[in-house]
Amino acid sequence: MTHPTTITAAPGLPFVDIVREFDAPVAAVFRAHTDPELFAQWTGPRSIAIEIIEFEATTGGRWQYVGRGAGGEAYGFRGVFHTVKPDALIIQTFEFDGAPDVVALGTLTFEEVGGRTRIAAHEVFPSVEARDAMMASGMEYGVNEGYERLDALLAR
Repeated sequence: MTHPTTITAAPGLPFVDIVREFDAPVAAVFRAHTDPELFAQWTGPRSIAIEIIEFEATTGGRWQYVGRGAGGEAYGFRGVFHTVKPDALIIQTFEFDGAPDVVALGTLTFEEVGGRTRIAAHEVFPSVEARDAMMASGMEYGVNEGYERLDALLAR
């Protein structure tokens, strides 16, 4: 079953909050966020193929990947894992090549709720303008399609 994704970007605040539930155990949802092979299979929209450059999902580890569209366009992303607590918490930075000099800080929690997993992300941007630019870049579309793909991956 696909659950709704709630994405909130309150006017005047440099935050994005995302909440989503999955019909899978916390360990499986966490693994899909930290195993580079699994992560590449679900993150982002269906039309973008993910190439993992670096992905060390441990406290202090780094990550980098490139999303490639069918027309050859490339979208680069990178960051640092500041805290990784298995099956509970990931705190990381997020940089997008399409928004140079903007670094977001994200906190992602994993919680078991009635046999499902609820994830809650809180993304902090350096300004409301930076947050709005990220939202305008297609972030909402990518998150929604990515979570639909994650549903399918978890069902397998």
